[in-house]
Amino acid sequence: MKKIMIMVAIIAIATTKLTFAQSKTDAAFNQVLTAYYDVKNALATDKKDVAAEKVKVLSAKVDAIPHKDLPATQHMLWMEQAKIIKVKATELAAGKDIKAQRKSFEGISYAMIKTVKNIKFNNAPVYVQHCPMAKASWLNEKENIENPYYGSMMFDCGDVSETIKSK
Repeated sequence: MKKIMIMVAIIAIATTKLTFAQSKTDAAFNQVLTAYYDVKNALATDKKDVAAEKVKVLSAKVDAIPHKDLPATQHMLWMEQAKIIKVKATELAAGKDIKAQRKSFEGISYAMIKTVKNIKFNNAPVYVQHCPMAKASWLNEKENIENPYYGSMMFDCGDVSETIKSK
């Protein structure tokens, strides 16, 4: 009987550690998502300088992900997407004009879309939106369109192509 109780205790501890690690990782990923939204919102409102600052925060949040806790396939996917996000974030921060920044943001967006779809960490619904004029997609925390590729020129151009439900 004592052996069974010890085994149950070991399993409970292991499960708790795994759950804690997952929740810590999910929280860190949600911080990345929030930082991404800040960049998107800056571009959607034509704020080039704000986008350049916010993308540095995004880059730092990407670095802070405790990715070693992820299962192997998710870990590999994250390492690939994080690299893309970091390269494009550096480009966006150095972008001389908002058009160049928006092009860099497109790369960040596709890496983020792939990440959210495959790692499924989001604690709130995420809307994948698409602009047919820009031929590009992005993530939004709101269902209403806020186009980061055209900003005030065509703020509400696009549609919701997919809703990723919260975890």
